[in-house]
Amino acid sequence: MKSIARFCGNCSCGCPELFVDVSAPVERRVVITDDFGQRVEMSLDQLGSLVEAAKTGVLDDLALTG
Repeated sequence: MKSIARFCGNCSCGCPELFVDVSAPVERRVVITDDFGQRVEMSLDQLGSLVEAAKTGVLDDLALTG
């Protein structure tokens, strides 16, 4: 897997990370790990939808609920 980005917050519990696994099936090529050892697998199209939602502000209120 190739690391694309690490998302470090203000805690000491580890950092979520975004990977691309070119050897995985197309529908599971994007891997996001969390700071608890769990992972989410999705397609590049699904990641694109998530990025588009972030760009258009759909996810902005999520950052305010923490």
